[in-house]
This record gives sequence, structure tokens and C-alpha cells, in this order.
Amino acid sequence: MFLFPCSFPLASTLLFHLFLWRVSTVLRLLKSIVAWVRFHLEAILQDGILGYIMRRFLRSAMIVFSWFVVPYSRYTNIKVIRRKLPPIRSHLLEIPAVDLAKLIRNRKIKSEEVVEAYIERCRQVNPLINAIVQDRFEEALEEAREIDNVIAMGINSVESMEEHTPLLGIPVTVKESIAVKGMTNQAGRVFKTPQIAKADAPVVEQIKRCGGIILLVSNTPELCLLWETYNNVTGQTKNPYDLKRTPGGSSGGEAALLASGASLLGLTSDIGGSSRLPAMFSGIWGHKPTPYAVSFRGHHPTSDFPKWGDFFTIAPMTRYAKDLPLLLKCMSDPTGPKLTLDKEISANGIRFFFMDNDGPSGMMRPLSRDLHAAINRVASDFNAKRVNIRKMKWSLDISLSAMLTMKNIETIYHKTEEGEQPKTVCKETVKYFFGCSDSILPSVIFGHLQNFMKIIPNSRHKHLASIIEALKTEFKELLGTDGVFLYPTFPNTAHQHYQIYHKLLEPMYMAIFNTLGLPVTNCMIGLDRRNLPMGIQVVANPGQDHLCLAVAREMERRYGGWVRPPSEDSHSHAQSSSKR
Repeated sequence: MFLFPCSFPLASTLLFHLFLWRVSTVLRLLKSIVAWVRFHLEAILQDGILGYIMRRFLRSAMIVFSWFVVPYSRYTNIKVIRRKLPPIRSHLLEIPAVDLAKLIRNRKIKSEEVVEAYIERCRQVNPLINAIVQDRFEEALEEAREIDNVIAMGINSVESMEEHTPLLGIPVTVKESIAVKGMTNQAGRVFKTPQIAKADAPVVEQIKRCGGIILLVSNTPELCLLWETYNNVTGQTKNPYDLKRTPGGSSGGEAALLASGASLLGLTSDIGGSSRLPAMFSGIWGHKPTPYAVSFRGHHPTSDFPKWGDFFTIAPMTRYAKDLPLLLKCMSDPTGPKLTLDKEISANGIRFFFMDNDGPSGMMRPLSRDLHAAINRVASDFNAKRVNIRKMKWSLDISLSAMLTMKNIETIYHKTEEGEQPKTVCKETVKYFFGCSDSILPSVIFGHLQNFMKIIPNSRHKHLASIIEALKTEFKELLGTDGVFLYPTFPNTAHQHYQIYHKLLEPMYMAIFNTLGLPVTNCMIGLDRRNLPMGIQVVANPGQDHLCLAVAREMERRYGGWVRPPSEDSHSHAQSSSKR
């Protein structure tokens, strides 16, 4: 009888709080539902029914793809042995090109020694990373000896060599899709007869005139149509930081060589992040120049579409940020836009802006926790102002519309071997799924994507074209001639092989700047918790490449830049330390 008076107020209080909890839960649920409905209604109003349906379909498709891609990726990686690269022994392999060229000019070291060191390193690492398509080691050594003899004779002054041949004696590697006379040049395509370049691409000619020594041509996915690097000719290229992971694509061969210490300067190409994603995944530096600043000729694939050069460019990739201006200067087309690469500029005189999402559009994955923290740390370090460029949510739509409507792009359905019948989209698709095609999946489905773009109403393409122009204007006004924009390169660090197939929307973080025709540099900003490289894009207005490169050098100074990949020595040292 004494318990009841005490327990009744307690029970009523508990019931009252339970009632309030249920009411608050229902209110929160209703609030979430209202927010969800509001978000989707706004999306329909802004995107239109067609755009809304397409966005939801593509996002859902990527989720479904992941159900198959992730298990397949893990299965194929079972066969990959967890090995480390051999350690870097030669000190010559860790000297930036700017300093190395100066040492060669001043007869402190010989070009032959440098070339020999890089050839030896290539032979050490290539059995593991599989990045080399064809080498010209003997020819490179002979060229190095000739250079050493000319320098020893004192025919040209040091100042003259620095001005006219700034790369004298430096080894350079080249993506196989770029023509190097006498070397294979089929961009990963299967041909019965090897396709050998009959002449150098203009950019290769310029590198040779500047004294560079071409060492080899490196691997690329078929026709550069994938953000990973494998094909049915050379096979799969692996990431030096973890052989179970991809170095990205399509310039993955160059990135893997640079990151592993087997190359110093690389010639790559970029139409949708093809130089920037491999640079990020491999912890190095890749720059997409202002359109037409570098000649795009002498490359496979190509196109005679008048605006091809607006989107596509040959691009420099380096292990050290301080080498980017030197390489880009040597690559620059004398008839193209003039870049002020010699202009000295401090990062303190640059205005910084940043975003860490894509609008958001609801299309692309958010950043991983480590990348989100790193990008916001960089933004804080450079006092960057957060901006919300809402039209960035259209990155996917405008990039696909602009690129897939270009005519006469070289594909497996256009250029064929002499005497071969042209391939058809349907027949090649059937052959692929029965394991009878010589091509990889992206090359096969590219024809379907082009056909799909033809059924989209022309009014839709015109609307998207107007958004492109509006975005160009917005960036022009925001950045001016002294501003840069910091933006994610990709939402995660290097993933396991083949997993790009359920992340096909995320490269739009990069492709948007090809669409807008802006110069952009991927910068190395540290390692994540798995010891994989992280990167960020630095974007400027056309002709302001020097701003991107100045920021890249400052980021290298602050964050350390390239980090040696794990090696057998470091692994054994770590084990012995743990035992002690």
C-alpha cells in the first residue's frame, strides 16, 4: 500500500516522457519526409523531368553495378601477390629534373649515368607494375653518350644550353598513345600488324629539340577510354603503393613509372581527367594546360571535330612540382596561346576559393572522411573562401553532352586495319559478352553512348550548352587573373582494380574542367590512413596556368610532395622493429 503512492507519479512521468519521445520521433520522421519531398521537387523543377529521371537512373545503376563489380574485383585480386617494390638505391633517381639538368650542363654528372640509373630502375619495377609497352634503352644510352661528348667539347656555353636545350640529357617517358617515331603507337588496341609511328608527335619533337631523351612508351587503356589502365595487348598496370590497386587511367602507365622512381618527366594526355586521376592515385603532379597551349596532334584517339582541342590536350606529368613549369614550357606550342610560365609569383598574392562537393547534385559520391579532412585542411591553410557554385551540379550533364556529341572521334568502330570490315556496335557487343571481342568494355559501349546522345532532344543539348557558357562566365568573374579554385580530384584514394565500373560518375569532378576549358593541376597533399596518396585540383582561368603551378610548388613545400612507395627494405625494417 505504501508503494502505490510513490510509483504512480513515477509511472505517469515515464509514460509522459515516452509519449513525448514518440511524438518527437514522429515529428522528426515527418520533417525528414518533407525535406526529402522538397529536395526531389526542387530537383524536378530545376532539372526537368528528363534530367531528374536520368540522374536517379544513373545513380541507381552505379549502386546495382557495385553488387557485381566489387565481388569480381576482390576475386581477381586474390591472385595478386602482396609484394613491395625494390628499394630505390641510386641518389640520381631522387633529384628533380630542374636540378639534374643543371648538374649535367655543368659537367657535375653525366647524362649516361642518369639514363643508366633510370633504365635499371625500370627493369627492377616493371615486372611488378607492368607499365612499359616498349622501350628504347639502347638508343637512349647512345643519345646520352653523344650529349656528354658535346658538353665535354664545350661547343655551347652553359647559359646557351639552359636557354635552348633546358632538358639536355634528361630521360623522358611517353604515353603510348602519343606518337614516338619508330615506337608502337596503337593506344592499347589489338592489331594483327603492330602499328608503328612513322613520325614524332609535335610535342615529342619539341622535347627532343629541348634535349630530352625518350626512354620508352607506357601503357594506356584501349583508346584512352577508361580511368583505369588495362588492355588486351599489354595487360594491367598496377599501383606502386599497393599492387592490388589501380594507378588510375588513362595515363596510368606514366603515373606508375613516375611514382615508383622509374621516370622523372612524363608526356600524357587529358580529356576527362586522364592525367589528373593517375597523378592523384599515384601521389605525383599532373597538369591539364589551357586549351591549345600544347599541340594535341600526333595522338590516338583523335578527331577532326573543330572543337576537339577545346576538350583534349597533351599534358605534362612529373614526380616533383618544381619540374612542371620546365616541362610545360618545353611542351608549349609556339603557335598556341602564350603562357607566362617564367613569371615569378608568390602564393601569398593569390586569392583562393574552394568547394568540397559537386553542388551537390545527388549524383556523385561524397568525399571519403580522410579526403574531406585533408581538403578542408588545405583550404584553411591557404585561407580559401568557401563558395557555392550551384551550376557545378550540372557537371555530368554538360560534360557528357559536350563530349559525346563530338563527331568523328576515333573509336573501334571507325579506324580498322587495312582489309578488315568495319565493326558494328551490336555485333561487337554480342562478341564481347561471349568473350570473342579483342576490345575492352569501355571501347565496346562507347558506340552505345554516342547513339544514346542522338536520341536526346536538341533543345536539351542547347540548354546544357547555355549552362556551360554561364559557368565559364562565373569562373571568369570569380577568379580573374589572380585567383584559383580548390576542388576534389576524386572522392576516394586509389581503389582496387576494376572498381571504377561502379564509380563512372565520379570522374566528372575532373571532366567538368575539360568542358569549361580551364587549366587545372592535381596536387599531392599527403597520405590517407591506408598510406595511399591524396590529391586536390587547383583550377585557374585560361592562360593563368602559372597560378596553378605556383600553388603546386607551395603545396609541395608545405606537404612534402611525392613519398616513396613501400619497398621491400622498409617492409622488412618494420617487421624487425616490431619484433624488437
